[in-house]
Amino acid sequence: MNLSDMLSYADIGQLSKIAGVYRCECNGNSKNELIQSILSRISRHDVFEEQISDMKLEDLRFLNSLLFESRQSYSLEDLVARVQQSRFGEEKIIEESEVVSKPKKSKKKVVPPPPPLSPREIIARFKHQGWLFNGFSGPSRYLFQVPNDLKARFRETLRRRFAEQLQYTDEPPIYRDEQELITDDLKNLLHYVYQNEIQLTSDGSMYKRFTQQLLDQMGVVEELPAKGAWRFGYGRHFNHYPDRFSLLYDYCYNAKYISENEEKLTVTDIGLAKLQKSFTTELDGLYRYWLKLYKMPVTNLLSLVHWIQALSEEWVTVQSVKSVLSPFIKVYFYDDVDSILEQRILKMMMHIGLLRIGEHPLYGTVIRMTKAGNAVVSGSGLKLDGQEAL
Repeated sequence: MNLSDMLSYADIGQLSKIAGVYRCECNGNSKNELIQSILSRISRHDVFEEQISDMKLEDLRFLNSLLFESRQSYSLEDLVARVQQSRFGEEKIIEESEVVSKPKKSKKKVVPPPPPLSPREIIARFKHQGWLFNGFSGPSRYLFQVPNDLKARFRETLRRRFAEQLQYTDEPPIYRDEQELITDDLKNLLHYVYQNEIQLTSDGSMYKRFTQQLLDQMGVVEELPAKGAWRFGYGRHFNHYPDRFSLLYDYCYNAKYISENEEKLTVTDIGLAKLQKSFTTELDGLYRYWLKLYKMPVTNLLSLVHWIQALSEEWVTVQSVKSVLSPFIKVYFYDDVDSILEQRILKMMMHIGLLRIGEHPLYGTVIRMTKAGNAVVSGSGLKLDGQEAL
């Protein structure tokens, strides 16, 4: 539903609170006047821009987590978890820096900053701003919704603000475009497993000679992880396989195309049936699976991918994209902001065929969405195993 629909169902108490936030001048006892006044104020460009400008970073992160999903409702527990995920620990860092920088013999009384609002207080504030509404009857009374038209306005307003900070360039002389290669290599992987007796180690991974033979058949060159080197990644056998191949292997295992049985890797009946069909339709499935596999370590992965799509319709520098999106990227153990953006997101988007990555002689590394990438990403608000992608 749109904002006007949700306002018509809201009680006069919530309408009065929303009207107070937007400084509406109207008869507070008339529901119709309250609705018309609120709609008139929110529709003004300057009022909407002011509301976004006044938002704190953690509020923007919370809002960002809601903008690109197809799901229409959220439980209170889900919203509380999202608020908690939007806090990246900056408050603790600020407190520690103040302690370190504080003079030992200072007589001036230091006033501590006010404690942050609780998740429920932030959710209540979003309700008072008219950005979240409760359902109106039955079980939906305990669920929250964001008006669809406000979602679109938030996306466009933030896109415009982000784009103003970006460095766009002409086409670089050299760039990598891996469209269709990953679906070809998916077929190569299944063919190899079908035609060979592949032995597995006790931990379920392939022996190195099989892995190396498979890597030699791939359309994109990857090296085996170095022996004894520290390896950090996502997936079932990430410590044995390089990133792109690991994604392909895990996708085939998840789709039940291959099976690990009695220390042997084999193609299943489903995999054999797939070998008789086209693999071009697997791109969307690979993208969905990548979101599913990476969404837990990469907070707000779906929204980050959508922002990259929206901001890289033309060639744009990675450095400027990083400056815009880094506040929305949360570190994960040994993965810092740079490695998450460059290795976990941009590089994997290129491998899936969603993105081109080039080197510009003046501006360094640049990116641009592919035609296939635009089609795949714009078709998502994706359902993963019955749940929405986060």
